[in-house]
Amino acid sequence: MTDTLITDTPDTELRDPRRRVRLDTILRLRWLAALGQLTAIFVVVQGLEFDLPVVPCLAVISVSALINLALQIAFNPMQLLEPRHAGGLLALNIVELATLLYLTGGLDNPFSFMFLVPVLISATALPVRLTVMLGLLAVACATLLLFFHMPLPWDGEEPLDFPPIYIFGVWLSIALAIGVTSLYSFQVTEEARKLSDALAATELVLAREQHLTQLDGLAAAAAHELGTPLATIVLISRELERALQDNGQVSGDIKTLREQAQRCRDILGKITQLSSTGSMFDRMKLSTLIEETVAPHRDFGVDIKVRIALAAAKEPVGTRNPAILYGVGNILENAVDFARDAVEVNAWWNNETVEIAVSDDGPGFAPDILKRIGEPYLSRRRGNDDSQGGGLGLGVFIARTLLERTGAKVSFTNRPFPDHGAVVQIIWPRQRFEAVEESETGDRHGADLTGSS
Repeated sequence: MTDTLITDTPDTELRDPRRRVRLDTILRLRWLAALGQLTAIFVVVQGLEFDLPVVPCLAVISVSALINLALQIAFNPMQLLEPRHAGGLLALNIVELATLLYLTGGLDNPFSFMFLVPVLISATALPVRLTVMLGLLAVACATLLLFFHMPLPWDGEEPLDFPPIYIFGVWLSIALAIGVTSLYSFQVTEEARKLSDALAATELVLAREQHLTQLDGLAAAAAHELGTPLATIVLISRELERALQDNGQVSGDIKTLREQAQRCRDILGKITQLSSTGSMFDRMKLSTLIEETVAPHRDFGVDIKVRIALAAAKEPVGTRNPAILYGVGNILENAVDFARDAVEVNAWWNNETVEIAVSDDGPGFAPDILKRIGEPYLSRRRGNDDSQGGGLGLGVFIARTLLERTGAKVSFTNRPFPDHGAVVQIIWPRQRFEAVEESETGDRHGADLTGSS
């Protein structure tokens, strides 16, 4: 139950920095662009009856369509493109659009804002470096169109002539829109990706903890299966001991064999009894839960003080929930890492709530961290072991997520001045702590029996 379960895993296994997009996705977007461009040309020529260089425009669109066909024939559309290849296709889209705009009025054409589309696609699917390069390419093309372009198709009797200051404003708005919208899209996509990866890691940790709790079932099965052969060994060894009682050396060895076999039977009998009662494996008191999470951290040079307040209400007994064990254990580990000399674990309860508070005498949470604590991949480790990354990062996010799934409310604060140190409070409704986890454990045991059959 330590944060190293996550921090020892290479970051690339949780978040692949080489973000990729399928060839089919790019091709669909290119076909859609070609269809839109053909529709625009048809409307302008047939509907508005403007004089448009149709042949050059159709030639550009035809080249784009031929490239699409060639890519569909030569490659599997469902394959993932390398980022540089996807970036190259998006750059081709920008150049094609710039060519069409050159033939149809440059920045005077209202469709000049379509420069945003390839850059936005890159911001949501490709690395930052490629997105910046595509943005610069789009701005460069817009800059060239500011000075070099054919006249805007319009009514010959009343030609439309925009003032230079207006055209410069269009160029500036395109450049700013590319920068702002791309940055916004990248930020939103990256946050969603981080959250998705962190939740996947949370499920992985919970699955590992659940595997540990299944050892009680394995122990009971082993005791049941080994009981019969051990009984046979004890019986035969007893008979051999009687038959060879005149041979002192052999009789002594057989007696030792019988005693050790009987000892094995006694140990397996205890395991069977514990598993059948469920007192150790299925349900545990709050004090037992705390002691189990504290025990692995007692030998790290930090004094861990456990205080359990006596209350009129009976001590709560919950199920052996992996989410609670991992969540509390992870928070305790972070407290030990950041503490200077001591960590306190306080617990109390009444008829309505069950509460655990973990506090340390370390530097406490930094103000900027305190506002964002629990976000995935937020890390600023300053504790006793700087060699391990991830403190206050993915581990705390997982711990908080798992605890909140059990119905707990987790809050992070600092001790009031002049004291110093961090305080983490975990509060459950007593009914949820004792009842809901029991249902979850029952479902899990049912799944275990199904899997073992």
